Amino acid sequence: MTLDPQIAALLPALNEGFPRVETMTGVKARAAIRARYAPPAALLPMRTVTDETASGPGGEIPIRVYRPDVSGPLPTVVFAHGGGFVFCDMDSHDGLCRRLAGQMPAVVVSVDYRRAPEHRWPTAAQDMFLATCWVVRNARALGGDPKRVIVCGDSAGGNLAAVTALMARDMGGPALAGQVLIYPVLDADFDTPSYREYAKGYYNTRAAMQWYWDQYLPDCALRTHPYAAPLRADLSGLPPAVVVTARYDPPCSEGEAYARALKEAGVPVRYRRYDNAIHGFMTMSSLNLAGTAIERLCRDVDELLTKP
Repeated sequence: MTLDPQIAALLPALNEGFPRVETMTGVKARAAIRARYAPPAALLPMRTVTDETASGPGGEIPIRVYRPDVSGPLPTVVFAHGGGFVFCDMDSHDGLCRRLAGQMPAVVVSVDYRRAPEHRWPTAAQDMFLATCWVVRNARALGGDPKRVIVCGDSAGGNLAAVTALMARDMGGPALAGQVLIYPVLDADFDTPSYREYAKGYYNTRAAMQWYWDQYLPDCALRTHPYAAPLRADLSGLPPAVVVTARYDPPCSEGEAYARALKEAGVPVRYRRYDNAIHGFMTMSSLNLAGTAIERLCRDVDELLTKP
């Protein structure tokens, strides 16, 4: 299998244009990534998109709520954006959240968790968990169904979604209907087959991934904690999962291993590996493959929610 032709055409510019974050401070990397952001020319219409706050013991957590023009109550997706635990925000993933909300359809709640290195592990995971608790309590007011709340995230956000599912199990709630992990970061092992084979040249690099972990959790002794590396956790009793990976991506092997470990633990799981894709492809709206993958993801979620 070779790269999707549209991705292959974009790849030289992606490799050349993405900042070498491993040479930067967190603040400079965040500014460099933000400077690359270009608002889309057209937005997928929603009934409402509102910036709100979820309240937690540590204070208010900013959220953005996407409500499609569909009568409810709808499934509710609590979404954590990627960005290496350091950068990206609700704006960077606005397009993906709109597409998920419109195509599932679902109420999507995007969480603006605090980022490293100013806020190291486990702050982001705690913010995502507390926001999820708040969403479950307030699901009906949001237009959602409290019995159909799913956690979802891409890349580092996939880590936070997986950790939230673990925390909810370990702390006696809230009850979650599922977890959706999109090319998730689930371990700090940089010597897996995909890390060795795709260490550089495919947009996301091993050097960048190592730097992200250094910002988020510099103490290597703590990186095996299950709330940092869910792949190291006992996975029994977790909600059903959809796991998506991209072949040409350093974290691909850990995502595949996580799907396999979930299945071995008795957790229903649907695993999708895109053998012609790179990290981040589902947020690249110009790609036909992104649209196809989002459509399939929404079908998988629908089946996850309707299967007894």
